Amino acid sequence: MQEYNSKRVVTSGRRSMLVFNKMVAGLTNLGISLMGSRVLSVRGRKSGEWRSTPVNLLTVDGQRYLVAPRGHVQWVRNLRASGDGTLRLGRKTEPFRAEEVADADKPDVLRLYLKKWAWEVGAFFGDDVRADSPTTRLLHIAPGVPVFKIHTAA
Repeated sequence: MQEYNSKRVVTSGRRSMLVFNKMVAGLTNLGISLMGSRVLSVRGRKSGEWRSTPVNLLTVDGQRYLVAPRGHVQWVRNLRASGDGTLRLGRKTEPFRAEEVADADKPDVLRLYLKKWAWEVGAFFGDDVRADSPTTRLLHIAPGVPVFKIHTAA
């Protein structure tokens, strides 16, 4: 069983996942969103250079979220440091501010995220983590799965 804490980073993945990510990023760059995909760009906390990665943008009751199924990866650390970034779909780039969600407030977002994208991101979770997992289980994994609330930049 994997540990879900503030050090959790899932770097391993199937080679097919790398190909899939490149395909999603390519389509998103062309303006074709696959179930909410966007290209996230955030300034590097050390280099100051823009770093980009495809992400799944989740909307719940009009509020948008970014979930990091691989844990505390580089884009998460950069977003924490900068507090803002951009989401791109085709030629449309939207600046935003990010607010990290407290662990206690994550279960509903995680449940909906897994319901929508388990086919894609399920490999980054243990076999006992699913959309229908008990809230206690989702609270247990919450420290290892960063979630950000997205606010439109003024």
